[in-house]
Amino acid sequence: MKRKIVNVKENLCNGCGACIPKCAEGALQIVNGKAKIIKEVYCDGLGACLGQCPQGAITITEREAEPFNEAETHEHLKNKAAPMPTISIQANQTPQKPQWPVKLDLAPTKAPFFENANLLFAADCAPIALKNFHDLMVGKRTIIGCPKFNDARGYAEKLTEIFKQNNIASVTVVHMEVPCCTGLKWAVNKALEASGKQIPVREFEVKIGGEIVEL
Repeated sequence: MKRKIVNVKENLCNGCGACIPKCAEGALQIVNGKAKIIKEVYCDGLGACLGQCPQGAITITEREAEPFNEAETHEHLKNKAAPMPTISIQANQTPQKPQWPVKLDLAPTKAPFFENANLLFAADCAPIALKNFHDLMVGKRTIIGCPKFNDARGYAEKLTEIFKQNNIASVTVVHMEVPCCTGLKWAVNKALEASGKQIPVREFEVKIGGEIVEL
């Protein structure tokens, strides 16, 4: 059937995710750095997401598409709201007091709290977007940053010195579901290469809806 449905112009979309919260049916998701309709039957074509895109990438078009399915959409939203698996934490672990400062730009390159530390390198949006963020901090030393407003190359240089001057046991990277935020993982990879250290790294992504998944 021919009906009205949301259209995303990929050449304009920068993957910022501003449209996602306005899609009450959960039809829009960030896929490979772009907003996409994951299934036509989830989109009612009413256009609540219109006007939310700073790039003007979202329009309403009329084309052949599967009809909107309210029952299937309801089931999709119910499954989408299901809690994601939590990161395992040993019962005898207790959160340790965080060091100060926590911003990577301000953190020293050599410090007692970095020695033999499990390092958590997180986007500074993550503690707000992820309600259980403090679960990630258990047993770790936390530093935060934003590669959109700071130079990821500068982050890589700072991390290189931290890796060189301290015995870091592991690194956990937590970034948001937007392309610019993956600069945190890029900075860690570059720092490991420059430092010559082999440190185990885990990477987690916080979705627009507040879920977290390991990549």
